[in-house]
Amino acid sequence: MAIDYQGLVTQGLARQISEKIRDAILEGRLQVHERLPTEEELAARFSVSRPTIREALKRLAAQNLIRSRRGPTGGTFVNRPSRDDARGLVATAAALLVSMGEFTLADIAEARQQIEIVCCGLAAQRRTDEQLAAMAEEIRLQRDPALLDADFCASDVRFHRTLVEAAGNPALEFAAAGVLDSLQPAVNLVIFRFRDRRQVALQHERLHRALEARNGEAACAALTDYMNALRRQYRKAQALRAAPVAPAVGGVRG
Repeated sequence: MAIDYQGLVTQGLARQISEKIRDAILEGRLQVHERLPTEEELAARFSVSRPTIREALKRLAAQNLIRSRRGPTGGTFVNRPSRDDARGLVATAAALLVSMGEFTLADIAEARQQIEIVCCGLAAQRRTDEQLAAMAEEIRLQRDPALLDADFCASDVRFHRTLVEAAGNPALEFAAAGVLDSLQPAVNLVIFRFRDRRQVALQHERLHRALEARNGEAACAALTDYMNALRRQYRKAQALRAAPVAPAVGGVRG
C-alpha cells in the first residue's frame, strides 16, 4: 500500500489523513479502482480511532476521490471522477471565492477574455456544424423580447460554453470551467440591468459569422468588442454599488 502512514501531529488528524490518502491518489501511488484498507486497518496503521478514519474518508468522498460499495466484494475504492464531476468541483470553488469577494469584476473580465481569445482562434478551425447550430439557437433565443432576464443570462453562458467546447481542447475547456460555469453567471446577475440585450445578440451573431467563415482573426476581434462592452457594464455596476445611499425622504420627526 502506497500511503505514507507517518508524520501525523495531534491536531486535525482527520484532515491530515485525508491529505495523505489524497496525495497518494494524485501522485499515482494509489491507482483508480484500487481498494483501500478497511477502516479498522487504516485506524491501526495511522494509530487513530475509527471515527477519525471515517471523518477522513468523508472528506475524500466529498472531493469525489473515493467511493464505497457494499457487499462481499465491497469496500472503499479510489474513484475516477468524470470530466463533468471535476468541472463541478472547480465551479463550486470559484463560486465560493466570488461570494467571499476574492475576485473583482475586472479580474473576471480579464480572465474571460484571455481564455476565450485562445478559444476563438482554435474554434475557427475546429468548430463543428452542430456547435454552430447550437450557438445560432442561443442567438435566436436572445432576440426574443419575452425572454426573462435569468433565461437570457443562462443562454449567454451556454453560448460561450459552446465557444470553448468548439476549441476542441479538453484541457482548455476544463481550465475555463470556473469562469464559464461560476464566475460568468455570478457577474451576469450583477450587470444584467445594464445590458442591451439586442446589442449582445448582435455581438454574438458577429462572432458566430466569423466562426462559420473559419476566420479566427475576425472571431477574436468580435470577442474583444464584446468584452469591451462588458467592461463598460462592469464599471456602471461598480459605480452604482459605490454610490452613497440617499437619505430617506419624509422621515419621522423627533
